[in-house]
Amino acid sequence: MSDDQERYRVEVDVDPAYVADQSDPAEGRYVFSYTVTIKNMGAVTAQVVSRHWVITDGSGHEREVRGEGVVGEQPRIKPGEGFRYTSGAILETPVGSMHGSYSLVAEDGTAFNADIPAFTLAVPHTLH
Repeated sequence: MSDDQERYRVEVDVDPAYVADQSDPAEGRYVFSYTVTIKNMGAVTAQVVSRHWVITDGSGHEREVRGEGVVGEQPRIKPGEGFRYTSGAILETPVGSMHGSYSLVAEDGTAFNADIPAFTLAVPHTLH
């Protein structure tokens, strides 16, 4: 990695879960929660300023979600620290996926992105 990549490095981990009590499969409503941990592995404090998600259902239908910050906040994350939040998505199919990115600004004014790796949303026992 270059010095800049080391200086501005954020890791994103996502833990998805099916929310059975809010879902209604007979009506094509599958609710999922996901807990995201954003960890600043770089050398400078960085602030999450916006998010971009691509949500794909099992039929291949995509929708994009863009917005400021995460869960109504624009957290400042110091080196070695993290920020965790939980949010949700509703699909019309029992399986889907999500991926995206966060836009961040370091305290020195440098703008950079952090990829959100693709993860699967699936009703338990749907995938083998």
